[in-house]
Amino acid sequence: MDVKDIKKILESHTSPSFIFDIDKLRKRTQDIKDILAPHAKLCYSIKANPFFIPEIIDIVDNLEVCSPGELSICEFYQVPPEKIIYSGVNKERWDVKEAADYGVGLFTAESLRHLKYINEEGIAQGRKLPVILRLNGGGTQFGMSKEDLLGAVKGRESLEGAEIKGIHYFMGTQRKLKHQLKDFVKLQGLFEELEAIGFKPEKLEYGPGLKVPYFEGDDFSDTLAPAKELAAELGAISGLASLTVEMGRFIAFDCGSYATKVMDLKSDGDDNYAILDGGMNHLNYYGQMMGMHKPVMQHIPSGNTPQTDKEWFLYGSLCSLNDIICKGVHFDGLAEEDVLVFENCGAYSVTEGIYLFLSRRMPEIIFCKGGEVTTLRRPFETSQLNRKDI
Repeated sequence: MDVKDIKKILESHTSPSFIFDIDKLRKRTQDIKDILAPHAKLCYSIKANPFFIPEIIDIVDNLEVCSPGELSICEFYQVPPEKIIYSGVNKERWDVKEAADYGVGLFTAESLRHLKYINEEGIAQGRKLPVILRLNGGGTQFGMSKEDLLGAVKGRESLEGAEIKGIHYFMGTQRKLKHQLKDFVKLQGLFEELEAIGFKPEKLEYGPGLKVPYFEGDDFSDTLAPAKELAAELGAISGLASLTVEMGRFIAFDCGSYATKVMDLKSDGDDNYAILDGGMNHLNYYGQMMGMHKPVMQHIPSGNTPQTDKEWFLYGSLCSLNDIICKGVHFDGLAEEDVLVFENCGAYSVTEGIYLFLSRRMPEIIFCKGGEVTTLRRPFETSQLNRKDI
């Protein structure tokens, strides 16, 4: 969306707000699916932006769900349960039961304890629940050690309520192709060890964590390039098992904008400060590093008399030194009530902010689809969440 489109939308909507271009989202999702075919299916990790579930459920093959709350969102949207891969590092026994009752198509076991819960629930329901074992890539809290994973596979015949279908592997985000190539070598070695003990996995869910551009100086010439590079290499592992590639940020990042209004301008010597009605409680870029990087943004003048050509520190509305969006941003003229629109906010910002700090208002959620503009969520006052539940 260009400045004219966003300006028109904001004439009848509030600030701050998230504006999502659903047509762009659907096109990108389909493009990625086409790039991965025929080597892999596509799974959308809904933690990137759960508002997108009903908009792309018909395109993606699976949804990765990582918490009971996310499962509840899927139930609200009536997601076919067979499309759900239920992951997450903290599963309680009742979580597994709720997911099994809903009919979730595949469980991820992040530990031997998880596998125990899944097996117990399968026994209670008189069936075997399908499960993939998540491998810890090293240095993270995710998944189980290779020793635990191999031990679980060796003892699979004793599982009366669970059936091990394969492997889940995800190592991080914003990674370059060289890291995925190392993943492929590691996974090939693991599959050889599994076959040596008589087990051939049916499924492999793999999260490559492809890199996306956010800041000035990043390469925006072809934001699908990492997927194209990956697709050329997927043949190395697509023969190991039925392959599903899991993505969140890479699907969603570039279809969202965050609009926030300039509320106050002040100077102290050579330093100039612009206070916005949003801030880090809403806006979060991976690798932002205290405003040292400049995200792509658009400036919509209000018509008020601008201050002269200056560089500005852009701060949010929180009483925190950390609430700095950008340092040293140059504007030919900036005035109170101007709107700044930050691009590439489709993933995570809408769910990842520290929304309850200072009880500031949560932004409006706006969808643009087929020429129609719709409010999905009105501005929400968080103060009621920070006081006694009466």
